[in-house]
Amino acid sequence: MKGYSRREFIKNASLTTAGVALGASALSAKSYSRILGANDRVNFAVAGLHGRGNAHISAISACENAMVTHICDVDQRELDRVQPVVAQLYGSTPKTEKDLRKLVEMKEVDAITIATPEHLQTPFALYGLKAGKHVYLEKPGSHNPGEGELLVKAQQKYGKLIQFGDQQRSSIHSIDAIQKIRDGVIGKVYFGKAWYSNDRKSIGYGKHVPVPDYLDWELWQGPAPRRPYRDNVHPYNWHWFWNWGTGETLNNAIHEVDICLWALDVKLPKKVSALGGRYHFEDDWEFYDTLVTSFEYDDKMITWEGKSCSGKLYYGRGRGATIHGTEGTVLMDRDGYEIYDLENNKIAEYKKSEKDASTDVIGAGPLTNAHFQNFINGIVNSEKLHSPFREGNVSATMLHLSNIAWKFGRELHINQQTGHILNDAEAMTMWQREYEPGWEPKI
Repeated sequence: MKGYSRREFIKNASLTTAGVALGASALSAKSYSRILGANDRVNFAVAGLHGRGNAHISAISACENAMVTHICDVDQRELDRVQPVVAQLYGSTPKTEKDLRKLVEMKEVDAITIATPEHLQTPFALYGLKAGKHVYLEKPGSHNPGEGELLVKAQQKYGKLIQFGDQQRSSIHSIDAIQKIRDGVIGKVYFGKAWYSNDRKSIGYGKHVPVPDYLDWELWQGPAPRRPYRDNVHPYNWHWFWNWGTGETLNNAIHEVDICLWALDVKLPKKVSALGGRYHFEDDWEFYDTLVTSFEYDDKMITWEGKSCSGKLYYGRGRGATIHGTEGTVLMDRDGYEIYDLENNKIAEYKKSEKDASTDVIGAGPLTNAHFQNFINGIVNSEKLHSPFREGNVSATMLHLSNIAWKFGRELHINQQTGHILNDAEAMTMWQREYEPGWEPKI
């Protein structure tokens, strides 16, 4: 790394074994010097470094008044890989820690970002809040709807900020499109259709093998009931196991379903249904690879279609949403929007010049940068958050309910104030989970 300028390093350095670069959107040298001299700088600890955590580090480096001072992961390989990258970015070597419970006790840390597996997210956020830290929490923020409900109460109790990781809420073009919808550009809106397409491969059948010496498997499992280590779970495929993950709905549907909620100006639905299955491969994957889920309101509805293993694009996009109204349709994704009248004539369009990653496991780009800057501004000067957790948790709760509807194979009727399932005690058993003793989340 010696001899590189900071700009060259940001352009070329890889934060991932797959070779995904930090990106060229980081700060100029002038902005960088301003960060280091700021009295109100926010010191960040980043927890979870394998995937999305890389985008967190990239985004913080692109923001004013912020610096990564600590990094956290239970995989020593990730700490060894990321520490020199962060040191090069800031000219100061970050401290490393594998246990976030110890990390949050460090007084020099102002805020933590959590990009860990989903079963760890709520417990870790609670540790942060109790220790007086602000929290940037990746979606879905919870492993089950009960955790989201608990975390909303905890945020209110401790008064610290939690920015929910649905970064499109900070998109200027999305904000503009939503305002046009509010102003009646497509009349009365009544239907939001969201989708996601990818070509994920089979995860095969895992073998029980000794835990690698670089991984603290006990700490990785955290609040989840204990399972023996097998070789097809860590570092990514935990998404597809009920004990740790929440499937593609909470992994990806949450982004576009949230856009539909925003555009239709609704909260929790009155009915939830879900149809699908694991069709493409036979392997250890416990969730669906193909799903259609619907959310019904009195006079509106939202659907999401997910194809984890079939990469066919809709409208030339791997993910996106269409918002339908009495006078037309708005097509939205992370890179722009198009507006059509009822005869399918395009009447307006916006295309962003710099694109965000769409279907990779990191998702770095200007949307995440803007979302972090909004979070930092909220800490420093009380700027209103674009996605406070209590609002982002609505889309998470809906998609947890979708998983429950799929699991039991029936439509669920929902209390629209609390999200609780009505007149179905069996389905309501999945509102919470079983916890490893000593790890039960508490306010």
